[in-house]
Amino acid sequence: MSGFSTINPKNAQEIRRYEYLAPEQIEAALVASSRAFQHWSRAPITTRAEALRKLAQLLIQKKEALAELVTDEMGKPILQAEAELEKCATACLYYAEHAASMLADDVVSTGHAKSYVAYQALGPILAIMPWNFPFWQVIRCAAPAIAAGNTVLLKHADNSAGVALILAELWREAGLPEGVFTTLFVDHKGIEPVIADQRIRAVSLTGSERAGSSVAALAGKYLKKTVLELGGSDPYIVLRDADVMQAAKICAQSRFINNGQSCVAAKRFIVDELVYDSFLEAFLQQARARRVGDPRDKAHDIGPLAKLSIVEAIDRQVKASVSLGARVLLGGQRVDGPGYFYPPTILVNVNPEMPVFHEEVFGPVAPIISAKNERQALALAANTNFGLGCAIFSSDCERAEYLARSEIAAGLVAVNDMVVSDPRLPFGGIGNSGYGKELSLHGLREFVNAKSITVR
Repeated sequence: MSGFSTINPKNAQEIRRYEYLAPEQIEAALVASSRAFQHWSRAPITTRAEALRKLAQLLIQKKEALAELVTDEMGKPILQAEAELEKCATACLYYAEHAASMLADDVVSTGHAKSYVAYQALGPILAIMPWNFPFWQVIRCAAPAIAAGNTVLLKHADNSAGVALILAELWREAGLPEGVFTTLFVDHKGIEPVIADQRIRAVSLTGSERAGSSVAALAGKYLKKTVLELGGSDPYIVLRDADVMQAAKICAQSRFINNGQSCVAAKRFIVDELVYDSFLEAFLQQARARRVGDPRDKAHDIGPLAKLSIVEAIDRQVKASVSLGARVLLGGQRVDGPGYFYPPTILVNVNPEMPVFHEEVFGPVAPIISAKNERQALALAANTNFGLGCAIFSSDCERAEYLARSEIAAGLVAVNDMVVSDPRLPFGGIGNSGYGKELSLHGLREFVNAKSITVR
């Protein structure tokens, strides 16, 4: 068997060594998951809901220790890691409360004496999850899937291996039978046999375009249902009648949260030329106020990026954009010393030909673009293959809402606020940002069979 290590991005030191599973261990996990499904899918919804409530309690009770694990494995500032655990608990409680009504039969009036739609679990679900929100992205997939009666096998990012193991322990402590939630340490070459296995009924992936395309191709080959939440290049549009100071504050918060490593973070700032200078000054103030350093220190807002390869990618994107005419107002250079740090960076004179405009930049880099008017701002925002989120800032909320509904192609649009996921609302993108939904009623019903039943 081959292995891998988790690395602390603060100092580039190894945390722990792990081994990938042997084929017979993977087979045992698939057998256990399939057997568990036969019982779990028939368990009363009250039993499933109680497990979710218990998990929520455990996430809060152990929040500090769990947050430290997240911070050590991927560099998230400790206060943000604690907030991630709190959000996971909220999602668990949401499904504990609402799963029964979401799974209730839908009675339909037809020519039959009785007709209705029953929602029934599919079976074992393979969840391929990333490192940037290592608890949240697993919970937002697994909580509704398990509430619906499915079982889940988690293939987590290698650098979140510690989180993957503790998640399995937490689910067991919450009362899940063996096999309902299982962590798999599988390398990339080992993924196809798992997807191909007839016991796997669906695949959910959160990750890059490249990963999504690869998994979708395999899932299509083996006729498996998929949900893909991929990258984004979310535009934040600041119109001329916006509250500029408030917009700059929200935009900076969205750009720099999680060290800039969020699919749904603000990625491009498109600002009406009449307020461009004032917005730029306010955004610069916000960026300069961010403190970079040890993510375990609560005084720091930005920690290290998760991997050396991410720092190298951002460095390439910034340098390539500068070579094409962009100008750096802040940051723009890798931080010397141990660890994978990159400072808050602001670029101006940005155009659509530059990598920081048309690629996803997964770090604290903010391109700020001037638009002549609303129409050009919308055109610049639409100049992307992604379609995850978007935000519009304007004092005319009715007009902004109209634009959000009619002019923006995205899965989520916020008016005068940052784009965030919420258990009560469906989450997912269009275009190269993927397909399918997570969270809310829509997320739960992605992994059930809507079975029509008629009685004459």
